[in-house]
Amino acid sequence: MIRAAGGLVVRDGEVLLVHRPRYDDWTFPKGKLEAGESWEDAARREVEEETGLDCDPRAEVGRTSYEVRGEPKEVRYYRMATDGEPRAQNEVDAVRWASLDEAAELLTYGYDRELVKRLR
Repeated sequence: MIRAAGGLVVRDGEVLLVHRPRYDDWTFPKGKLEAGESWEDAARREVEEETGLDCDPRAEVGRTSYEVRGEPKEVRYYRMATDGEPRAQNEVDAVRWASLDEAAELLTYGYDRELVKRLR
């Protein structure tokens, strides 16, 4: 099983979205766990690697499961907060703050839209 973690970074009623040119999608910052890494530590690292933000994971918002090239993948998402400004880096070419309604329209994947509902 592929294990990954990510963050739903919220500020002033908005959530942070990232655009990945490789997939041409809008999603939340996330990535695979490294050996010996906790879910929370992976979420913190991945958010920082993709957005430059240092955020502490808070409560788990939810989990998604799907297959990648026939292998099951589980992603755990944590609510995070920041007062910093994100910048696109690494596998991300754009970042943007979106209201929850805008996020529901912009997000590429249905399972990401389901997570937005849990932020309300």
